[in-house]
Amino acid sequence: MQEIHATDVSVLGLGAMGSALAGALVKAGVRTTVWNRSTGRAAALVAGGAREAATAAEAVRASPLVVVCLFDHDSVHEVLDPLVGDLAGRKLVNLTTTTPDQSRESARWAARAGIAYLDGGIMAVPSMIGQPGSSILYSGSREVFREHTELFDQWATSTYYGEDAGLASLYDFALLSAMYVMFAGFMQGAAMLAPAGVPASRFAAMAGPWLTAMTGELAGYAEVIDGGDYAAPGQQSLTFSNLGLFIEAITDQGVSAEPVAMVQRLIQRQVDAGHGTEGFARIIESLRSPAA
Repeated sequence: MQEIHATDVSVLGLGAMGSALAGALVKAGVRTTVWNRSTGRAAALVAGGAREAATAAEAVRASPLVVVCLFDHDSVHEVLDPLVGDLAGRKLVNLTTTTPDQSRESARWAARAGIAYLDGGIMAVPSMIGQPGSSILYSGSREVFREHTELFDQWATSTYYGEDAGLASLYDFALLSAMYVMFAGFMQGAAMLAPAGVPASRFAAMAGPWLTAMTGELAGYAEVIDGGDYAAPGQQSLTFSNLGLFIEAITDQGVSAEPVAMVQRLIQRQVDAGHGTEGFARIIESLRSPAA
């Protein structure tokens, strides 16, 4: 029988991210057992010192700490539900991308089974794991986080957000939402310039510094939102922020104005409600009260 040490880790799921997580542990000298549903993904890890388990059950039994990084919430339950007995008394770290409510459901499932559960949101692409600039957000079992923070730091900067298992996922999706909308704005600008023969690379060289500078405005918007005073002096009014001319300029280029049009709809709803003289930050109220 394999001897089990308190620092042993099993990683279930060897997609790009799971392989990166397992690889960082192996590189750090952590005794690591790996498993993947389909074969052929563990060769490099085994060559580096990992042990490959033939089954998920074997992987779970090999370590007191089990890390799962699978496709989605359903796949987590598909793999782990039959292994509740083996997982009981162990610590489970779920780094699969799931919604906040799915993370909370998994935490309740784990609690019923006597499993210490920690949820995580990975703010990195696989190549960033183990490198500066990567971050993983955690919520759920404070004890699991405290006990294994040093190990988690082999992957990325580790930040704990509390015992509500859904909070890490909530922060994750909030940050990614901001990112994707920003990227869509960049694509909007690149599409506008393309008919004029401007390559996206030239636009990127301009947009990067501009967007970086504009992030300095976030703290001011946050202060207004938290204070709730959209009429405070110094704010650009919603009427002034009307994006009608932007949409006209975009469509004149023969491209879709959908990203900017989305922002204009948020603005217009507040103007129509009589708030045109108030600041741009008020569009958050259009998001808080979605249109029917």
